[in-house]
Amino acid sequence: MGERPSELESARVARQLRDDIVLGRRRPGSRLVERDIAAQLNVSRLPVREAIRALVTEGIVVARPRTWAVVREYTLGDVRDFAEVRGPIETMLFVYAAERHDEAGLEGLRRVLEREEQAARDGDQAASRAAAGDFHAYMAVLASNDVLTELAGVFATRLKWIFGLHQDLQGMAASHRELFEAIEARDVELVRRLLAEHLAAGTAAAERRFGTESTSTG
Repeated sequence: MGERPSELESARVARQLRDDIVLGRRRPGSRLVERDIAAQLNVSRLPVREAIRALVTEGIVVARPRTWAVVREYTLGDVRDFAEVRGPIETMLFVYAAERHDEAGLEGLRRVLEREEQAARDGDQAASRAAAGDFHAYMAVLASNDVLTELAGVFATRLKWIFGLHQDLQGMAASHRELFEAIEARDVELVRRLLAEHLAAGTAAAERRFGTESTSTG
């Protein structure tokens, strides 16, 4: 049985809004007004309502009763809480990817990495950050563990939001290149070390952004 047209539309609207949020085109605290979004995207209000509901579930939108929803305003505490949860799950994903990958899967990861590297060289921030998110998401393909894949899916959107805080795109791509080579070599201990450094650097970058923003707005 196929999907209803409204379901297809709501998925498209959710994807557009999600990208706008994680790439900073819709700022934290900004309103998501159904009628305005419907007009912008040339759809009815129903798929917009369904899309906003989905983004509330993903944790990047906050619903306010009897009024409009708003883009969630994350705090430094949110960043640190996310890092605590992300670390163990991604470590398992990357380790299993190193242990279990096949040639076809590795080639797919290589293509994602090359796309990120090219975008970083070109200075295309949106494409580079999107590819960085895809690099991490692809570990679920290589790890071959359905439960881990499901858990990773829960925080996929927040992970993309974290990448939106990165400024050193070429540095992030270089870190992913090192991780790729360690995975290719099935060097589990090196993967563990590089990933720990990579995650710590990502959290530090996010913390610096929060510090900069609070200073500029304080």
